[in-house]
Amino acid sequence: MSEELIVKDTILSPKTCGTVSVEEALANRRSHRNFREDAISADQLLQILWAAYGITSPGGLRTTPSAGALYPLEIYAVVGNTEGIEPGVYRYIADGHTLVRTVDSDVRRKLCEAALNQKMVAKAPASVFFSTVFSRMTKQYGERGVQYVYVEVGHAAQNVYLQAEALGLGTCAIGAFTDSVVKKILNLPAKEEPLYLMPIGYCK
Repeated sequence: MSEELIVKDTILSPKTCGTVSVEEALANRRSHRNFREDAISADQLLQILWAAYGITSPGGLRTTPSAGALYPLEIYAVVGNTEGIEPGVYRYIADGHTLVRTVDSDVRRKLCEAALNQKMVAKAPASVFFSTVFSRMTKQYGERGVQYVYVEVGHAAQNVYLQAEALGLGTCAIGAFTDSVVKKILNLPAKEEPLYLMPIGYCK
C-alpha cells in the first residue's frame, strides 16, 4: 500500500525530563520476554521512538550519536494494541515526531514466525524495528561504514531499553529472524536491510 501520513492531535511532544533518573534506569534495565495484554498508549510509543532516534536540536542532531551525523537507520513501529493508533506498521518520522503508515494490518503473528517463533513478538502490544540504508554511511566511510551502522543501532537500542524502563515498560532486543521474510512482512523498501527488533509492553 502507499504510505499514509498519520497525524494525531493527541500525540504530545517528546518529554525531556521525567521521574526516573538515568542511574535508576541503568540499574533496573533487563531484557523482558513476557508481556501482559494491556495496551500501551500512543504517547508512550512515540516517546520510545523519540528516545531511539528523535531530533534534539534545531540542526537535526538526534538522541543517538551517528558517525558524520549521517543517520543511516530507519525506525518502524509494529502496532497491535496501542491506544490511539490502529494496528499496522508505521515508519517514524523524526522531523515532526509523527508516524507514516506503511502496512495497514496487524502483522505481529507473521513477524513472530519470521523471528523463529519467539512468542513475545506476537504477544507484545507493539515493537520497535530498526532497518538501515547502508549506503548512507558507506558513501563516506567505505566498508568501514558498515561497522559504524552496527555500532549506531546498538546505541539506539540501549536508548529504547532505558526509555522503556523509565516508562514502566519492558523490552528485549532480538536479532534472530529471517531477513527476507521480515522485509516482505514489513514492506521495507529494497534499499533497506533489517537489523533489530524490540517488542515493547508491560511486563508480567
